[in-house]
Amino acid sequence: MTPAEASVVPVESVADARPENGASREGAPNDGNRWQSLADRALNGPPLTAQDAVSVLEASDDELMDLMAAAYRVRRHHFGKTVQLYFLMNAKSGLCPEDCSYCSQSKVSEAEIPRYNLLNREQLMEGAQAAAERQAKTYCIVISARSPNEREIAALESIVPEIKQKYGLDICASMGLLSDDQAQRLAACGVNRVNHNLNTGSEHYAEICTTHTYDDRVNTLKAVRRAGMELCSGGILGMGEKPTDLAEMAIQLRELQVESIPVNFLNPIEGTPLGGSTGLTPARCLKTLAMFRLTNPDREIRIAGGREIHLRSLQPLGLYAANSLFVGDYLTTKGQLPEADYEMIRDLGFEVTGSKVTPHI
Repeated sequence: MTPAEASVVPVESVADARPENGASREGAPNDGNRWQSLADRALNGPPLTAQDAVSVLEASDDELMDLMAAAYRVRRHHFGKTVQLYFLMNAKSGLCPEDCSYCSQSKVSEAEIPRYNLLNREQLMEGAQAAAERQAKTYCIVISARSPNEREIAALESIVPEIKQKYGLDICASMGLLSDDQAQRLAACGVNRVNHNLNTGSEHYAEICTTHTYDDRVNTLKAVRRAGMELCSGGILGMGEKPTDLAEMAIQLRELQVESIPVNFLNPIEGTPLGGSTGLTPARCLKTLAMFRLTNPDREIRIAGGREIHLRSLQPLGLYAANSLFVGDYLTTKGQLPEADYEMIRDLGFEVTGSKVTPHI
């Protein structure tokens, strides 16, 4: 792939970002007012800085409910009580030449997962039907690869118009690094959005992958934008990153004007370099969701992979910051039953939006 002209969007003093005046210490006065002040800025400006983002991530657990209340105020303003559902199809599994240390499909993974080439037309259509039946707004077609080959691009060009005509679904494609020509072909066949996660901050990126760079990922997002499609890009929590890494990524996503931000929580799969403990707690996961909401106030924030493992019984609280979920399974791991997600959404007094078909409950 030929790198595009631009590289990382600069963010202010991320490496030195720390909350001022002991902002995250336990028992700090006016904690609730402090978070509501950040919500005011998220709604009215000026936008939060990287330093503000770090202060959210480093908030004490005692401040969690005040923080979530502030995040919910912003979420409610932009999205009301709606939740959008996404359905994921692992259309090509394993066989990837990249060395991403978090991924069970990478060349360095010894995880026992299914490995297969691109699914056939019938299988991809069955996935679209499942997405519609589960009330999903968007059908996410994912392949494991550094970049798509000609056969894979041609397959989407053939099937995407049929899926959209038959089921009324939006299509998000996740196919690795893209050239301008590949992005333009996806746009021309009706792909609405491309997913390509930044995953972490630029300074931490070389710790999780060496076969491509952070700038490669940024350049793919810019190629997608030039082709006229929406951007889906987020990160993974629990890979040894610092709060400053997450803050930098959040500001970068805002600068790129990413429409949809999936927040993943590392599932430390045995056989991957990052298999083992992540050190994640439900409170840390919730603070991260709140940070993404406050830094990207009008963007779709999705609670993505690993939520069942790391948020556990506090999953419902996540929807006070986020407004989107994957329903069903992930790429190589199981999700919770769709019925449990529908029940959680109903119990919160929220409602699913954007779906075309009522699920069989």
